Amino acid sequence: MKIEEVKSTNKTERVASHSHVKGLGLNDGGEADPVAAGFIGQEKAREAAGIAVDMIKTKKMAGRAILFAGAPGTGKTAIALGMAKELGPKVPFVPMVGSEVYSSEVKKVEILMENFRRAIGLRMKENKEVYEGEVIEITPEETENPMGGYGKTVAHVIIGLKTTKGTKQLKLDPSIYESIQKEKVTVGDVIYIEANSGAVKRVGRSDTYATEYDLEAEEYVPLPKGDVHKKKEVVQDVTLHDLDVANARPQGGQDIFSMMNQMSKPKKTEITEKLRMEINKVVSKYIDQGVAELVPGVLFIDEVHMLDLECFTYLNRALESTLSPIVVFATNRGMCTVKGADIVSPHGIPVDLLDRLLIIRTTPYSVEEMAQIVALRAKTEGIEVEADGLVSLSTIGERATLRYAVQLLTPADILSRTNGRTSITAGDIEEADGLFYDAKSSAKLLAEHADRYIH
Repeated sequence: MKIEEVKSTNKTERVASHSHVKGLGLNDGGEADPVAAGFIGQEKAREAAGIAVDMIKTKKMAGRAILFAGAPGTGKTAIALGMAKELGPKVPFVPMVGSEVYSSEVKKVEILMENFRRAIGLRMKENKEVYEGEVIEITPEETENPMGGYGKTVAHVIIGLKTTKGTKQLKLDPSIYESIQKEKVTVGDVIYIEANSGAVKRVGRSDTYATEYDLEAEEYVPLPKGDVHKKKEVVQDVTLHDLDVANARPQGGQDIFSMMNQMSKPKKTEITEKLRMEINKVVSKYIDQGVAELVPGVLFIDEVHMLDLECFTYLNRALESTLSPIVVFATNRGMCTVKGADIVSPHGIPVDLLDRLLIIRTTPYSVEEMAQIVALRAKTEGIEVEADGLVSLSTIGERATLRYAVQLLTPADILSRTNGRTSITAGDIEEADGLFYDAKSSAKLLAEHADRYIH
């Protein structure tokens, strides 16, 4: 249904902190353009991420890991999201934060394993025999009820299907007639019936009937090409976690007590290692037969220093397993203690895991780059900033942090509108900066007036 005047139903994406990132911004030669796809600067890190994306696409990266290391606010998460955009929607991308593993109900390694399985896709290809066409007749043939009584039952149904090549009459089982009724199929609809399962799918109304009404909430489809009876390849994308969950769910009875018991059980149940092994065997069999294809995705673990020694030990083993995704870590820590142990290690990651990682460094932004980033964010959020305002924000970004400078955009916009202007000036920025404190100023104030605070 298309009514152009209706604007309220348009889907609008919420402006988040990385809405402006559209990809890694690399040219055909794999070199990073200084300003492209929502990225400014970080050319070396983006080029390295681009090589990783190529390795993922050619399936030469499975079971390996990358670490983005850099100071806070240098674009680590943005580059990881740029990688996800470059890979496209068909490759699974699973983001998580290190602190997500701590739960009172589920084991730490169980949450890690669940995310690992979410990041491994399986593309199932199946050739199905289908009957497809426009319905030209539906005639149910009735017979006397074998159970006695006055009512009659449907013995079979005659259905006529038409395509561009010709027509065909099919004699169908009464159970398929029930499916046809459920789909509300009438003469003039385009349907397809699966030969092996008998499943009926209504595609839409034939476009020869498009001029029937001036306004109708109906989807019109062209008359199918080729023969009525044809073979069709159906491609379905699932993740290993989807298969785990589908097989782990207990199949209860249909009576009211079983239904109530299923509702009262907690939704989060642990999937056993035995079940995963069985699913892996089936998946391997499908891959060997050529029915399915493995699509290793990306598991992105932000703030990886929040994981403890138990998780890191588990990651060492998980990265070496046959079914493993590409793992991308990000951290802003330097030399610090590994959680759960008295070991001081670079980035808070044990040395044996660091050996397995390719490390990509992100560097702090210059004042010019900060001005460009602020301008880009203002454009994404639909805020107008004057040239002197951009200079003021980039200076604040250098003094404090880039995040703080970006966060001042909205308060400054509100102040400029209150003063009757549509664009932000340097005065609005300075007024907003005077109202709020950045982390460094707040810490300095705490140090100066330490005696006034409770220790």
